Amino acid sequence: MKKEVKYTVKGEEWVKARDDAFNRIKNKYRIDGFRKGKAPRNIFEKKYPGEITMEAANMLIDKKYREVIMDKKNEPVIEPKVNITKLSDDELEATFTIITAPEVKLGEYKKLKAKKDKVSVTKKEIQEKIDELLKNYAELVVKEDGKAELGDTAVIDFEGFKDGIPFDGGKGENYNLELGSNSFIPGFEDGVVGMKKGETKDLELTFPKDYGVEDLNGAKVVFKVTLHDLKRKVIPELDKDFFDDLGMEGITNKSELEAKLESEIKDQKDKEAEQKYVDSLLEEATSNMTCDIDDEIVEEETNHMYNDFLNRMKSQGLTEELYLQYAGTTKEDIINHMKGDALKRLKNSYFLQEVIKEEKIEVTDKEVNKELDEMAKKYNLTKDDVVNYIGGEEALKFDLKVRKALEIMKNN
Repeated sequence: MKKEVKYTVKGEEWVKARDDAFNRIKNKYRIDGFRKGKAPRNIFEKKYPGEITMEAANMLIDKKYREVIMDKKNEPVIEPKVNITKLSDDELEATFTIITAPEVKLGEYKKLKAKKDKVSVTKKEIQEKIDELLKNYAELVVKEDGKAELGDTAVIDFEGFKDGIPFDGGKGENYNLELGSNSFIPGFEDGVVGMKKGETKDLELTFPKDYGVEDLNGAKVVFKVTLHDLKRKVIPELDKDFFDDLGMEGITNKSELEAKLESEIKDQKDKEAEQKYVDSLLEEATSNMTCDIDDEIVEEETNHMYNDFLNRMKSQGLTEELYLQYAGTTKEDIINHMKGDALKRLKNSYFLQEVIKEEKIEVTDKEVNKELDEMAKKYNLTKDDVVNYIGGEEALKFDLKVRKALEIMKNN
């Protein structure tokens, strides 16, 4: 909810504020002919017009700001905005715009229609996991003769030319390229297929229009490629050597591996089904409630999401500019795309907070300590480390309350 608090100061209160402001700032300025802080006020005001008035306004607004946000009726959910509407030697007038949490009216949240999907694991899914494992443990062996084929790893030298001139980033020596990996521009790997060891070939190619490098977008180029060596993947057998290399505790044969993978796949599917079920419950329940969320709150949440996104990119070594260039998008496009998710997150949050109040859900210290013990054991951390990681015990208490609220929805 948006509230406006008007604040006016005039008369003796404003005179005193300006006197206090002068005494506070007079020692910060030097005026020719006077020792620092000793110039008469009328001289000071001529030399620095408006400084006293602005200092007085800042002092009073700071004090009033603290009073406003300390009032529980005006508890802001985002930073309040201050607008000075009138400022003169005779009067200060300002408006505080405060955005408080929206009023929530719960609808039906117990007798919901959402159902949890049943999960199962097929033999095909298990075999795909086994094939993936075998591929990961495959060895590269030298291919003595023949031509380069899809799936081979080609050891190549290459250099790219645009209009006969080498371009930046277009050169590599003894580069291991897996043919069919699509790690180079379209046509490059297809051009290497069929080459023999020692062969040199010119590949006439065109960069994609949205490649992300201005000089190369849609550019026609020539890559000079020399094939030095060829390697092929040898997939291991499901034998004792493979299971020894695999190093899975208690897994010594195919049957045990299948059982292990089936359990892992089922656990993952169960988690996904549970998350989908919770999302469906929340979507249905929030559609039944009334909650008008101010645009400013959505904007604030979207900015938080975008900053989290940037931090993840930075942890992967990508700057904002580099990511936007590679993705061929803009900050505005990403933020606009995130707004829907931000609104959804906010609705879920306000809904769950209201359910916690409605159901009078509480969490005991014993429950908190039990959860901390389990998390510390699971992640091999101390309880203090867990508390710091999750942002404090209050954050954990709220999380536990949310879980209880969700259980109420499921059980009804």
